[in-house]
Amino acid sequence: MSILYYYIAVVKTENFFSLLLILLILIIFAGVIISKLSVDPLFEHMTNLQNLSTETLHELNLPISTIQTNIHMLKRNISSEKDSKRIKRIESACDMLQQRYNELDYMIKVQSSNIKYEIINLNELVENRVEFLKQVYPHVEFNLNLTFTQIKNDKVGLSKVIDNIIDNAVKYSRNIYTINVELHDFTLHIQDYGCGMDEVELLKIFDNYYQSNESMHGFGIGLSMVKRFCDANKILLNFKSKPDIGTTVILKFKEN
Repeated sequence: MSILYYYIAVVKTENFFSLLLILLILIIFAGVIISKLSVDPLFEHMTNLQNLSTETLHELNLPISTIQTNIHMLKRNISSEKDSKRIKRIESACDMLQQRYNELDYMIKVQSSNIKYEIINLNELVENRVEFLKQVYPHVEFNLNLTFTQIKNDKVGLSKVIDNIIDNAVKYSRNIYTINVELHDFTLHIQDYGCGMDEVELLKIFDNYYQSNESMHGFGIGLSMVKRFCDANKILLNFKSKPDIGTTVILKFKEN
């Protein structure tokens, strides 16, 4: 306003459009300066946070590898059944820690847009994830009916999605610990015989922090992450569920 007053009162500029142009340039210049002062600290903070996450993740890799190496060495010299079971528990815990490591690594890659897409035998991937989860849930019976299916996708992210869906199926299975997993026609079905959901609950399942059963452990963010991944990778996600009967999660993949 002072500069505008200077041009009107002192310089006595009568060209109204010139005054508006000068004022517009000053506003843009001031906006750029203010934006830079506001954004630069935030950008620096995000960069430092990302660097810290990457460095911390790298440091976690060493103890995980050390535990795995020593487990393999100990397994060679163990004859006691009790010690063997203890080693298996440690190995399962280490596998879970490795899985969390992979998930953190994946999230950092997502933030930096460094995602690797590759040709995947989906039937083998599903079978491998089920074998891993059998160690976590030995009391659950998994019925597999998988046909050969090849797709191009993000293997790490898709593994995380499958783990999340099966993990939810187990948690909500109540007393019927049977999970059916079928793959045919580029469509994956994961079915449980648990508590199920009504139409109102189905509308809320993708909300962050929502849990249809408050007694379940966790933070209720799994399915929202699953939905984001499916949307980003053009995978059709559908739920069929009825209370006290169970839930079927359906993933429809694009054919190559």
